[in-house]
Order: sequence, then structure tokens, then C-alpha cells
Amino acid sequence: MDVVMEYLDTYVFDGVYDKAAALTATAPLPRDSLLRQSLSLFVFIYAYIVAFYFGTAGLSYRFIYDKNQEKHPKFLRGQRFLEMACASRALPTITVMTIPWVLGELHGYSLVYKDWARYGYTYLFVSAALFILFTDFCIYWVHRLEHHPLVYARCHKLHHKWIVCTPYASHAFHPVDGYLQSIPYHLAVYIFPMHEYVYLALFAFVNVWSVMIHDGEYVASNPVVNGAAHHTVHHLYFNYNYGQFTTLFDRLFNSYRKPSAEIYDRSRRNSKTVQNAQAQDIDSALPSLEAKESKKSQ
Repeated sequence: MDVVMEYLDTYVFDGVYDKAAALTATAPLPRDSLLRQSLSLFVFIYAYIVAFYFGTAGLSYRFIYDKNQEKHPKFLRGQRFLEMACASRALPTITVMTIPWVLGELHGYSLVYKDWARYGYTYLFVSAALFILFTDFCIYWVHRLEHHPLVYARCHKLHHKWIVCTPYASHAFHPVDGYLQSIPYHLAVYIFPMHEYVYLALFAFVNVWSVMIHDGEYVASNPVVNGAAHHTVHHLYFNYNYGQFTTLFDRLFNSYRKPSAEIYDRSRRNSKTVQNAQAQDIDSALPSLEAKESKKSQ
């Protein structure tokens, strides 16, 4: 992140803070000022995530998403815009809560490094695999705990408003929910070393992946990869498939549910018979889930 901030300070923020200082007749905030770094990080992170979210989800919706899914009986009226509004409300708060992690990286408290050869070139690939497995494991447990009745209504229930998702559902959640599930991505580089460019690339990847598992395009019936089909099962039936990238931890901890054949087959999943059956299953399950949630939260 220091590479990004160096570039932004040189070409954007130095001029902005100099002008602000001239207007207020004060000295410009130095680059190492925590206040300046925090303000700059908010502007950069917020602009990045908003552009990435609307850009990636927008392209996915335009070119990939099966819009026939919007005819599903559990698709809400105006849902796409509700998802966008929900995400727009959450992202500023998530950005503020993210800043301390990035400040830690800028001030050398993380294990992010610059020299490509420091741990050997093979380790670049090893660290990427470690990042995926570590974050997948952590997010699995954060996500699963968010489904506990004591937590679900206060935090995660909002995201499950989108039973049949569009790509815009990827970031449409309660800000605490979004932040909790992002913590493993920041924590990883405080636990094991990672090259700064590998880390930046993976951070872009996880945002794209979050959109992909909500886009409804089931490109492969892969039993290991937690793709859109597996995550669709999670949104339809709630207490299954908590993983983010793989099905490994769902299989290990008995929360795996294999997607049915009609989820992969576009013509079958758009069948009114299939969709009505899914809606009936959901309507049958919800009273029990709501009762458990209410009882345990009292």
C-alpha cells in the first residue's frame, strides 16, 4: 500500500494539501502525519471500492448475469437498486474501520515486503496459496458464527434479504458484517510474509470473487471450488456452504450441501416449477429459522 500512497501523494494529495493549507493559512500536513494519512486513505480506499464494486458488478450484470432470475418468486421488486443502496450505505463505515489495518502496514507493523527474492520466487506462489486457505478458513468461521441466532438478526440477516441475488448483492450487507468478513484479508499479512504486489493483486481478486459468487453464472460443476452454484445454495437454504473460495471447510465441518442439477442447468433453473418449489422450500424453512433466532436472542 505504501507504493500506492507514494504515487497518490506525489501526483494528487501533495497538491490538495498544499491548496488546503493556502486557503486556511496553515502549514501543509506532512506526509507522515497520521491525520493526513487517515484522510488520504479514506479517500483512496472509498473511491477504489466504490469504483471496483460498481464497475465489476455492473459489467457482470450487463454481460454475465442471467436476468431471467429476476422472474423468480423470491426476487424482490426493485431488488437490484435496493442492493446498490444497501452497499452504498455500508461502504463508508467499512472504509473507516479498515483504515487502522492499512496504517499498520504503512508504518511497518505488517509482514508485507518489497524485494521479490527475499523469500525466494517459489514462496510468491506459496504465499498466495496460504492467503487463500487462511482467509477461506477464517471467513468460514466468521460467516458460520454470523448465522448463530444471537448474531444473525443483528448483523448478517440483511445480506440474506437477497435470496435470489444479482452481482450487486456482493457488497450489500450490514457494515459490521462486511467488515468482519474482511478482517482475515488484512490479518493475513500480519501473520505471514507477502510481497506487496502479490498482496495488492490478491486484494483485487477477492473483490472480483465476491461478485462472481453472486452473479448466478455457474460456469463449472467443481466439487472443490466454492463458486456461484454453491453460494446460491447458501442464499436459498441459509445454513450451508459458508466457505468463500473452497468447499474444504464446509466438508470438514459438516455444512456442505451439493448444488442440485437444476442450479447448473440454465433452462431448468429458470423453470417455473423449479423456482416455485424453491420458494416453497424457503417459505417452509423460514418460520423455523425465525423461531430459533427469536428464542435464542431473548
